[in-house]
Amino acid sequence: MFSVTYAQLNTWMAAFLWPLVRILALVATGPVFGNASVSTRVKIGLSSFITVIVAPTLGPLPQVTVFSAMGVWIIVNQFLIGAALGLTMQVVFTAIQATGEFVGLGMGLGFATFFDQQASGSSAVLSSYMNVFGMLVFVVLDGHLQMLSALIATFQTLPISSDLLGAVGFRALAVWGGTIFSMGLLLALPVVAALLISNLALGILNRAAPQIGVFQIGFPLTMLVGMLLLQLMVPNMIPFFSRLFDNGIEQMGRVAAGLH
Repeated sequence: MFSVTYAQLNTWMAAFLWPLVRILALVATGPVFGNASVSTRVKIGLSSFITVIVAPTLGPLPQVTVFSAMGVWIIVNQFLIGAALGLTMQVVFTAIQATGEFVGLGMGLGFATFFDQQASGSSAVLSSYMNVFGMLVFVVLDGHLQMLSALIATFQTLPISSDLLGAVGFRALAVWGGTIFSMGLLLALPVVAALLISNLALGILNRAAPQIGVFQIGFPLTMLVGMLLLQLMVPNMIPFFSRLFDNGIEQMGRVAAGLH
């Protein structure tokens, strides 16, 4: 007759539950997998499948009961680690969305919004467009696989334990959040500069010939200039996105190292 002791059951649960919490936290907060259109069942199933593969490769685990005070603290630690890594990569896509916000305001499309399920609120049209475009490039470049690979590598650099997480990692995550504005503005700079030049030209034209009616032709002209420049920028966006994704993967390693 097959029998299982409590100690064996606790060991099996610990070997599966603790890594599952870290992986599930990244899947829920990271890009692509954490999208609101992906059902919770798919997220849990994917995380469980990855955990089954990763669990046998882990080193020795803390010898504590899963649902004891120390075991619950380990669960909290794993959740914080996975969420921090997921948010680190999510910053990249927030920077891409910021590009759409900057360009949309310059084109006069700041009022063109619709309900975004991911943000649970109104989102600019160009911001959503840039986000979808960035996700497509991310998947094509196997960024989602690199993100999962970086997560699995953290089990070696940051093994499962009950130790307090280092503040250096959270500080690195906060500093990394500044790239939302720097990278977003850098990507939007060509369009913003061209729109600024066109607005200056319209202002000079309005002073030289007020009868033309700059307010009637200004809005269509800025939209046309913005759309043409976005079309010209698309081939050059992919290498920029690739470098941005690589920086995000590297930053995941730095955050994990700082949490040790």
